[in-house]
Amino acid sequence: MSQIADTTADAPSPPVSRHAVTFVLITVFLDMVGFGLIMPVLPKLIEGVGHVTIDRAAIIGGWMFAAFSLAQFFFAPLMGNLSDRYGRRPLLLLAIFGLGMDFILMALAPTLGWLFAGRIIAGVCGASWIIASAYIADVTAPDDRARAFGYMGAAFGVGFVIGPAIGGLLGELGPRVPFWVAAGISLVNFAYGWFVLPESLAPGNRRRFELARANPFGAFRVFATYRGVLPMVLVLGLYFFATSVYPAIWTFWGIAKFGWSEAMVGVTLAVFGLVAGAFQGFLTGPATERFGEWRLALIGLVCSMLVVLGYGFVWSVVGVFALMLLHGPEGFVHPLLTAILTKRVPEDAQGELQGGISAVTNVAMLFGTVFFAFIFGHFWAEDRAWRSTDVAFWVAAGFLLVTIGLFLALKRHEKA
Repeated sequence: MSQIADTTADAPSPPVSRHAVTFVLITVFLDMVGFGLIMPVLPKLIEGVGHVTIDRAAIIGGWMFAAFSLAQFFFAPLMGNLSDRYGRRPLLLLAIFGLGMDFILMALAPTLGWLFAGRIIAGVCGASWIIASAYIADVTAPDDRARAFGYMGAAFGVGFVIGPAIGGLLGELGPRVPFWVAAGISLVNFAYGWFVLPESLAPGNRRRFELARANPFGAFRVFATYRGVLPMVLVLGLYFFATSVYPAIWTFWGIAKFGWSEAMVGVTLAVFGLVAGAFQGFLTGPATERFGEWRLALIGLVCSMLVVLGYGFVWSVVGVFALMLLHGPEGFVHPLLTAILTKRVPEDAQGELQGGISAVTNVAMLFGTVFFAFIFGHFWAEDRAWRSTDVAFWVAAGFLLVTIGLFLALKRHEKA
């Protein structure tokens, strides 16, 4: 039986064209466009397919997001490890093709069960960003990777801005139309990649597949290994749990409270992404130099609590857009908490740390979306004596207040 080397530093990598790197960046961009396309129309599709009211649709939507997150949690490490064994090209193309097939399935889905199946398949195929990251690492020098990953982040952000805006407009033609468009985008991208994407992982740099290394729970080991990591990860997990209120109920809340159309939902999501992306991309560096990591992260957490509380009391669309400006400093939280964490582990454990952070954020959002969807559905149900669209935002603000308290305790301990 032939043996695959675990590590062969001197193994040459095959030449990779500029088209291949462009394709990887386009893949990340189009994946987010496709994801964003369907967000404005998913409530109407659930209502129509399931023959349910908006409060029930919100709960069902929360479970669908949970199914998506759970599939990513389990399959992202598996897909990454398979790409280490069989190469990046086949796994990346398989994920893109699978995503295109999933959008077709969602467009044709006759029942809620088929919609759930589609969300699970999307979660499995959504691991393409992990393979894309590995591809970029294969073909760029270590000193150039920060810039390359910056381009990936930009592609991710721009895709999320454009996707909901287009999806909202297409949704005016029917709730299934954006799914067909997303399917077409994915399949065209697959065809493009089939011709321009070479393999980036040299045979000598591949390793045997080991199921134990593809276990997502193994990523949590890093938190207990290094001092001071676990408490900060708890802050990060609470933050993602609280802010999962947005993917859980935003579209349902806007429709129920303001009567938003699909186009309006798309516009709000696009503005949301644009503000957060602008702050992250242009102000994180200068603001960190001015305030320091800990203080700026605290500013972001406080803004996050104020804005989510504000959504619970706002009564006009103008007020919603005004509150969106406060989302800017919130964009500092994730990168700064991650930066603080990277200083608590050695250099040879950075990859393990990132895997652990990814696992925590997925789990936090999995439970958070279901939790907040249930709160929204419960308090907006038609048989309630007292109805409100806003309770989930108030509860999220409470969790963020706890997060801020824990962060301040860690900050005092750090100075002690």
